[in-house]
Amino acid sequence: MVVTERGVPDGTGMADFGYKESLDRSIGKFASFAAGVSYISILTGTFQLFYFGFGSAGPAYLWSWPLVFVGQLAVALCFMELAARYPVAGSVYNWSKSLGSRIVGWSSGWLMLTASIVTLAAVVLALQLNLPRLWSGFQIIGDGTGEHDYATNAVLLGTVMIVFTTTINALGVRLMARINSSGVFIELIAAVLIVIILAANATRGPQVFFSTHGYGAGESGGYLGAFLVASLASGYVMYGFDTASSLGEETVEPRRTAPKAILRAVLASFVIGGGILAFAVMAAPDLDDPQIGSSSGGLQYIVEQVMWGPLGTIFLCCIVIAVTVCSLAVHTAAIRLSFAMARDNALPFGEKLARVHPKTQTPVIPAILIGVLAALILVVNVGQPKIFTVLTSIAIIMIYLAYLMVTGPMLKKRLQGQWPPKELAEGGYFTMGRWGMLVNIFAVVWGVGMALNLAWPRPGVYGSPWYNTWGAFVYIGLILGSGLLWYAVKGRNRIGTLASHAAEVRADG
Repeated sequence: MVVTERGVPDGTGMADFGYKESLDRSIGKFASFAAGVSYISILTGTFQLFYFGFGSAGPAYLWSWPLVFVGQLAVALCFMELAARYPVAGSVYNWSKSLGSRIVGWSSGWLMLTASIVTLAAVVLALQLNLPRLWSGFQIIGDGTGEHDYATNAVLLGTVMIVFTTTINALGVRLMARINSSGVFIELIAAVLIVIILAANATRGPQVFFSTHGYGAGESGGYLGAFLVASLASGYVMYGFDTASSLGEETVEPRRTAPKAILRAVLASFVIGGGILAFAVMAAPDLDDPQIGSSSGGLQYIVEQVMWGPLGTIFLCCIVIAVTVCSLAVHTAAIRLSFAMARDNALPFGEKLARVHPKTQTPVIPAILIGVLAALILVVNVGQPKIFTVLTSIAIIMIYLAYLMVTGPMLKKRLQGQWPPKELAEGGYFTMGRWGMLVNIFAVVWGVGMALNLAWPRPGVYGSPWYNTWGAFVYIGLILGSGLLWYAVKGRNRIGTLASHAAEVRADG
């Protein structure tokens, strides 16, 4: 056990948590920060979802961005305390297991894992929005006039990307971190430059955000109803910051590095992403242009109009890089989560899934399995694009629910006076101090409210028939129900650290 200069355990050694040290501890401060930023992915999320937010509530939908930021910041602050106490792979799973109960931990891990696989499939589809804009040759299947040309081509491009992320992850965390850090560095520079250029081309002032512009008129909920729908666009972007802590077993000084990485990832995404969204609205030549609120137009359309010629092309290339590192980060996080659960024998074929390659020091089988499953899910997009849209939306709801399975038990521990542990303050690690209770309560209330807003059965969001409209309850019920069935029949009697991963118990004296 490693001890700090203040005389308290630093918790970095995996033996403190009952596990053997098996992964490659080589991730530094910037790589840890990059992991969180790339999962949130400012350019991927904002460019992929701007059209939905703007098309639903107009320019004033941008107020949902700071609203979501405040809520997710409260969650992130809770996670920062946990990252300082439990720097273990599969963060959300291990946190909820430690704070709550075994079934709570398993349920959060199962929801997070299935959601991550669907999210990987959803992220790689963003290539179809950008690559054919760069070069028509990327429209490999058909010419775009066929009924399924775009959807089928999106599956092909997405599958190629999944093969890439699978290969990189199988080759080890060092290569993944280098590629991810380089991509994030480019993404941040490009995002800042986009903000500057859009600001320089602004044709209207901030007053545009203080009017409904007729949106919500005639609807039962008025503008509030339209705004709540549009806020999904912001809620769909600002999550995944826990990835920095999910790589805790591979991070140098994780108890100090991971909490800072989480905070910096959330702050950077809010400031830069908010700048892009706000100045895009202020720089758009014509806000009444229907292309701005269309899935075929959106933010890319504004950028192409404002940044004429090669400049727009360069920034579209940067968006492709952002999609690449986002896909890589999502895949990496899913691998670490499956490894963490398999190591506890909490998944079928746990011994195989938890096997770490002796040379690359990475779980190779989960990398391949997750890649295959994500590629298979992609195929749904060809014939049933609406179902795929529902599934990707539901995946995000499942992640919010998994977060609630952390912040909820954490709040219970606080109310019982069992959190935060004294070692955080004694070791000089991050703790919210007297603000912890208030922030934790807000994080739970926020999580419940956002989950309800995301899941609300709206035909305009989820479409029809009824099983799509009520998809959040139908599909999540099926996913969680099937998982709990395995848990009840087989899992609960076998869960426990695998002997191959259990730390050796040494007798004192």
